[in-house]
Amino acid sequence: MKRIACITGCSSGIGKALAQNFLKAGWTVYATARKREALAQLISLGAQPVALDLTDQASVTAAVDHILSRETHVDMLINNAGYGAMGPMAEIPVDELRRQFEANLFGQVAMIQAVVPSMIEGGAGHIINIGSVSGILPTPFSGAYAASKAAFHTVSDALRLELAPFGIQVVTVQPGGIASRFSANAEAQLKETTRNLNHYAPSMDAIVRRTRISQESAMPLDQFAEKLTALLLRKNIPPVIRLGTHSTLLPFLKKWVPTRRRDAILMKKFKLN
Repeated sequence: MKRIACITGCSSGIGKALAQNFLKAGWTVYATARKREALAQLISLGAQPVALDLTDQASVTAAVDHILSRETHVDMLINNAGYGAMGPMAEIPVDELRRQFEANLFGQVAMIQAVVPSMIEGGAGHIINIGSVSGILPTPFSGAYAASKAAFHTVSDALRLELAPFGIQVVTVQPGGIASRFSANAEAQLKETTRNLNHYAPSMDAIVRRTRISQESAMPLDQFAEKLTALLLRKNIPPVIRLGTHSTLLPFLKKWVPTRRRDAILMKKFKLN
């Protein structure tokens, strides 16, 4: 029986690597990106390209309608698209904060709501939500990104309970550091996210360092994607998956290290002391 996966954010990084692995496993893969040309390599491997802008409801509706006009169902939706907006919460422009939540939360929910009816009708399905360990333990200058991922974790937890009666399994993936373009993309956003800097102007070097920190000793992308793919193709998928550098250390620090001690460590690391 043909198995159908829809994976968002496939122009590079985790989404692209997962799409390649699912194609190798024999799945039909609908790979999304904002620009079709960014999917050229995946198209050559057999992926079905779908243009998708998660911040545009009409684009979400059109993308899912396109898939369901060709397929009777979607077996697995992998919500991977998103980006990181870095900067101090006291001075990050509110419009940039809204944009972060549109891409990392509201767009993901819109995608889920568009796909779920067909899964309910079919009596089965899997929704894989790619969060971040940053949503468990925020660090200085990542508040907007961490907040969007923490909210996505909460939404994912609620969906896991609400959709279980319909035979739909919801999984939350909380990656640590993965070698990808995440940091480069975040750094490219700094012109907008730090345009209002005033009191934090002297901290610009630390802000730039925060955009790059996930790449320090990062798990190779191929290794991450292979491990995650193996878990997602299991009959019983764990409800929460943590992979990547510091993906278990940061939750440990959050749970067991006293708040004042943890704050002191992070403030020193980002030169806020």
